[in-house]
Amino acid sequence: MSSVDVPGDAGDVPKPGVTAKPATTWISWVALAFMITSSVASLRAAPSMAVYGLAAIFLYLVPAIVFLLPTAMVSAELASGWTGGVYNWVSQGLSKKLGFLAVWCQFAMTIFYYPTLLGFVASTFAYVINPALANNGLYTAIVIVVIYWAGVWVSSQGTKTVAGLSSAGLIIGTLIPGAVLVLLGIVFLGQGNPSAAPMDAAHILPPWTGIASLVLIVNNFLSYSGMEMNAVHVSSLKDPRKEFPRSMFLAVGLVLLIFILPALAISWVVPADSTSLTAGVMQAFDTMFAHFSVQWLTPIFGLMIIAASLGGMLTWLAGPSKGVLMISREEGWLPPSLQKLNKHGIQQNILVAQGVVTTIIALLYAFIPNVSSAYWILSVITTQIYLIVYLLMFVAAVRLRKKQPDHPRGFRVPALGFICVVGFLASAAAMIIGFVPPSQFGSGSPFVYFLIVGGGLLLVGLAVPYLLIKLSKPSWRNPERAAAVEEIS
Repeated sequence: MSSVDVPGDAGDVPKPGVTAKPATTWISWVALAFMITSSVASLRAAPSMAVYGLAAIFLYLVPAIVFLLPTAMVSAELASGWTGGVYNWVSQGLSKKLGFLAVWCQFAMTIFYYPTLLGFVASTFAYVINPALANNGLYTAIVIVVIYWAGVWVSSQGTKTVAGLSSAGLIIGTLIPGAVLVLLGIVFLGQGNPSAAPMDAAHILPPWTGIASLVLIVNNFLSYSGMEMNAVHVSSLKDPRKEFPRSMFLAVGLVLLIFILPALAISWVVPADSTSLTAGVMQAFDTMFAHFSVQWLTPIFGLMIIAASLGGMLTWLAGPSKGVLMISREEGWLPPSLQKLNKHGIQQNILVAQGVVTTIIALLYAFIPNVSSAYWILSVITTQIYLIVYLLMFVAAVRLRKKQPDHPRGFRVPALGFICVVGFLASAAAMIIGFVPPSQFGSGSPFVYFLIVGGGLLLVGLAVPYLLIKLSKPSWRNPERAAAVEEIS
């Protein structure tokens, strides 16, 4: 599919009898809520949190209060007043360059997110057809590459296509399996079986183990990352000022239910000392189904969970790359070849360039020994990069309330300053603790770990966007083209 310029590009001459631009395709606020939920929530973390039993509620609620709710509320206010997503919020509140930094960090994080997610898809599918393939690097690489490029093609067909597939993936692969887990867990207890995990008041709080406990809580901060990402699609809603806040709050409720209830259900049935953190959610389903003598459902549910993962990938493909495109067209911070759109108004060339890097990572993942450890560190680096987005977003929200107090907003956060301070401090704490070497780092030097993570943060998070701005040319700038992107979104 070739890339073409949208109306407003230099040299465009509309043909007689041909509409100059495609009609806007609307999505419902419920569909957007499903897109947001599918980009954040999944069942993958359920087994790892199930080992904490009743304390899983605390471990999810604390980050939800200090990180998820501030992120959702602030995103709702900003999106109901300003279109364009985080790049425009930070641009309006702080500066254009910091707006580019915000959306670049959001975009850069996804480059390493795709191989991780699709590696999970590959192992889950192997569990369905042949579990031995889960440890085959070549198989994993092939699955990652094939599915990613298939996702690029689907995303290039337009936002409405992505919204439909993401919603279907969420329902089929997350909501239904999650509900089944919870229902079977309730039936298990109703049969008179004792819970594998204690469910008394003495176990509401997790045991305190020092810095490791803080790392555990902060890890769940990062489970909620991405709530603001789909705000870039606010222009696809018919009444964004009213509908986007509804989408955000429905998504918050769904995310909490998806994270907490399945984890509890697993803890009722599967003892913590036999819960496999590596086999993950498929081992939990297999154990649950074996107890009820319906183990034949395991491969079926494996395919359903794969559907949810693919829906989540599509939402991440569609969001951050669009933000990079829009601000780059306004300010000329990407070369013209990366600013082109296809006939559906999708930034296909950016997705292709991103796909080249993803393909390289997938090949490294498959063929270089011990790449898992290095790749894990890369994932930590990209998480640190993503936290920059939240630090900038919370500051920009406060500045916009002061600079443009009368700007129309469909939703206003009560006590915005306090909410933003809480969210900012939570994000800063997560970033600081990210420099603490985890147990996976073994006996390696904490200073070396700090240098690796800090160096990656500076290189990918700050140096690359700085160079893109520094090397840009005035001829690359065309604000009319940026406006056209919003019109056909």
